[in-house]
Amino acid sequence: MHPDEIAALLESDGLSDDQIRERYGVKNSFALAETLYERVERRYPEPDGPVHDPWRIGLLGCLLRGVVFALPGLAYVLGAPLFTGPGDFGLPAGTVPLLAGALCGWAWNQGLAHRAYAWLGLGDRTAARRSLLLGAPAGALLGSLVALAFAGGAAPAVVAFAAGQSCYLAAATVLLVLGRERFLLAALAPMAMGAVLSLVDPLPEAASLALLLGSLAVVAALAVREVAPALKEPGEGGWTAGLVALLPFGGFGAAPAHRRPAGPRLTGSLPYALFGLATGVLVLYAALGDVLAGEDHSAVAAPAAVALTLSMGPAEWLLYRFRSDSLAGLRSSSTARDFWRTTVLTVVQCLAAYLAALLALSLTASLLWPHSPVPGGVRLAGLLLLGVVLWTGLLLQSFGAVTGATAVCCAAALVQTLLITTRTGDPHTAGLAVYGAAAVVQAVLVCALLGRATAHR
Repeated sequence: MHPDEIAALLESDGLSDDQIRERYGVKNSFALAETLYERVERRYPEPDGPVHDPWRIGLLGCLLRGVVFALPGLAYVLGAPLFTGPGDFGLPAGTVPLLAGALCGWAWNQGLAHRAYAWLGLGDRTAARRSLLLGAPAGALLGSLVALAFAGGAAPAVVAFAAGQSCYLAAATVLLVLGRERFLLAALAPMAMGAVLSLVDPLPEAASLALLLGSLAVVAALAVREVAPALKEPGEGGWTAGLVALLPFGGFGAAPAHRRPAGPRLTGSLPYALFGLATGVLVLYAALGDVLAGEDHSAVAAPAAVALTLSMGPAEWLLYRFRSDSLAGLRSSSTARDFWRTTVLTVVQCLAAYLAALLALSLTASLLWPHSPVPGGVRLAGLLLLGVVLWTGLLLQSFGAVTGATAVCCAAALVQTLLITTRTGDPHTAGLAVYGAAAVVQAVLVCALLGRATAHR
């Protein structure tokens, strides 16, 4: 309440300045308002009942998403007999086209998911579905072509597996964006169970192939089922509206301008795609550290990749926890400096919890993985620093500061690529230095940006 508001209320009740001077002995309504404002004690009562927290979310759902992210890795166990042919760069046969297709898929689908979420944020679920309807098949085709370009002397079965991988990434993006994680988990369950059984007793090749193709077909069918209603919406132009959903400024004459809200620009999704590519490259180098170092146990460092993938579940929950705690900090802080300290403390707590989860997952995966050594100090330090880069990058991305996170991660990926291609130093040590530098820069960005109350609108 402000004194001017009190003055406006007095005047609205019909009190003139003459009446105020006669009754209360003050000059005018503003003087009376000042007097009343000074005499009345101000109180700031807390709201009745618990404060609404829009960022409160259950841990189980986030952990489920982490499991869904990791389960497709078991497909490589069933598909291992298909990976024949000469190896490249010391990697097992067929690894290069699979990795190339995966990197392409991560980048494309990250950008596509952002565009679909942008349409959902505008309240246009139909446009989001149409973006996915056209963008997902295009991403699957692009990933397959990239894998084919990097196939070299790989067997045709490897190229076919890479194409299936690209199709899965596209279909899974549709289901995850539209909130159908449980459907995806159910579709992957038979393949995952078959892969676990094959670790004990190898399955016949026909059975493995049937499980792979069956799970892929079910996931694709579920994705089509989710986006198919977009074609049935009346008055929106069918496939033309699908193309409109992908355009940066909407369509040309399909409907009056006042009936269609301005759509998200295509260029707005580019930083998210580059972020997906850069983080994919960093994770790839972390997983291939032993191979790049030329060590005897030169199989892909699967435990590190598995730990990072599973950790995305706790990471997502901690991002929500940060938003919830920062909202509480806004209510409890009386100065900007107090809020900055509260925010920094919350970041440290959430980041420490994520690193603890990542460390536990890494050690557990190393102990359970056959013939995998327990990671040493340098490897664990590199993995944890990479975890700092990934979590702070996701935190900045969640606040819309994706440009800074993308620039840091792209620079880190480029520097590490140059160090590896020029064989400068030990790959583990080089990765440790790159991850450490990127982690420091992003930590500074987080403290500088998120310590401002206006960033939490």
